[in-house]
Amino acid sequence: MLEHLRAPFKRLIAPIARLLAGLGVTADMITVVGALGTTVVAIVTGITGWLLAGAIVLTVLVVFDSLDGSVAAITSGGTPFGAFLDSTLDRIADWAVLLAVVLFFYLHHDWWYDAGAHAGPDYIGIIGILATLYAIMTSFVTSYTRARAESVGYEAKNGIATRSDRLVVILVGMALAGTLHNGIVLMVAMLILAVLGTITVFQRVMTVHGQMARDGATEATAQETGTDPVRPASVTRRVRTTDARRR
Repeated sequence: MLEHLRAPFKRLIAPIARLLAGLGVTADMITVVGALGTTVVAIVTGITGWLLAGAIVLTVLVVFDSLDGSVAAITSGGTPFGAFLDSTLDRIADWAVLLAVVLFFYLHHDWWYDAGAHAGPDYIGIIGILATLYAIMTSFVTSYTRARAESVGYEAKNGIATRSDRLVVILVGMALAGTLHNGIVLMVAMLILAVLGTITVFQRVMTVHGQMARDGATEATAQETGTDPVRPASVTRRVRTTDARRR
């Protein structure tokens, strides 16, 4: 949903990227620092329950991490290893942010549940944890579908909830829950994330299925006519560019 904002955002952070490049900061340095910072802050946020402060700091770290592609374009132009490193560490950061939510629901259920006053189970905490665990699965499968499609020569970058969309849902949910001191808000955010993640996975699977079906029709026609099949550019393009530093 937010993919159309990438170009304006890149222009907005371009001066910062040029400054960092001038100071000798490399794209890989930004990738590593951003991922490590996000992981540490996320886990601390989940343990302490400081959701608003954590959401603010994590937002800053996410913006900082997004500078790697811009710095790469200015310096090396982007390398295959840089794209690989960025994609790998992004998965760790994604896991850490969602782990923070699980930790929060487990450790801070006193926000909404009083064991002495309620005889029944903590439905908010249970639903929140289950929805978050499910969202972790859809998050990783969403990324895997793209990587697997590219490994066999296809493209699957579409979907209603890419990484930036998922992070917005999580961070806004954390910030609102922290501001209102209400875990129900974060539970609803995780349910939304789980639904959006499921839709995105199906969208990418169907996109690749459609590409393969078109290729099959093209090859069948070529066999009938005795000509060489021409594969679409989206299928034959296998080289990652700077923009492909995983998003």
